[in-house]
Amino acid sequence: MAALEPSLLFSLLAISDDDRPGCEALLQSPATPLPELRAGVVRAMEVFHNRLGTFPARPAVAQGVGEEEWLEAILRFAPDVHRFHLEQGIPEWASRAILADVGLQLRINRRVHGRFGLDTWSWLTLHMAGNIFRLGRLQFHLHRLESAKPWCEAGEWVLGVHIPEDGNLAPEAVEESFSLAATFFARHFPDKPVTFATCDSWMLDPYLSARLPDSNIAAFAGRFTLDRCTDAPTDAIYFTFRQRGLDQLDLLPRETSLQRVVLERIDDGGTWQLGHGHLRLPGAPA
Repeated sequence: MAALEPSLLFSLLAISDDDRPGCEALLQSPATPLPELRAGVVRAMEVFHNRLGTFPARPAVAQGVGEEEWLEAILRFAPDVHRFHLEQGIPEWASRAILADVGLQLRINRRVHGRFGLDTWSWLTLHMAGNIFRLGRLQFHLHRLESAKPWCEAGEWVLGVHIPEDGNLAPEAVEESFSLAATFFARHFPDKPVTFATCDSWMLDPYLSARLPDSNIAAFAGRFTLDRCTDAPTDAIYFTFRQRGLDQLDLLPRETSLQRVVLERIDDGGTWQLGHGHLRLPGAPA
């Protein structure tokens, strides 16, 4: 296990001053040998060790592991991911860019719940496998397609596209991200050729583009061919307002056009959906 001194670890993960005391408290328990850690942390770290470098498509699961234990395991295992990246020839800046998502998710948790914690731990288990990277505005998750699509065979390599919250979706920034991704993965994973990227997001719900046709979100969604939609009643609320659930929506602000659209659809009895779409990467063969 590649341990880091706390200040270096917190720099690597972009941990805020508010969240450092909580992280320090979790790391007070012995780092080695593993049996001295809480049983849930041991299980989580075993899962991480087994998944690192295997390019999983889905987040990790383990029975009997709670939120705090997943968080501790992420803090302890992140240096191993960083070392793995560097050993694979991934640039230092690229490794740091994706691992900084740990600090971002802690800050989001504090906004949502008003406390230290990590209710998005499942999302960050993907980062611990070493196959997701942030390139400019967007994150890209390299994995095999699990089932055949009309546009791609099962087992083909694809990039899952994810949208961090810290910035807007200006078309030029999005274009740069896709261009960076095409170059980055071809250079660092030449044995895993990628033609298509996929996105599963409430931002691809056609209702949103119809109501805000001139928005950056509509321009982003318009890059993708929409394959299908599935109901996701709370996603728009969570990602717009960082609130879990649909309680007390009347107390939420309606200051921006996006906020109004999200709430008015629910007011009118509608349900937000998850759009599932795909696109061909720049320069990929037709």
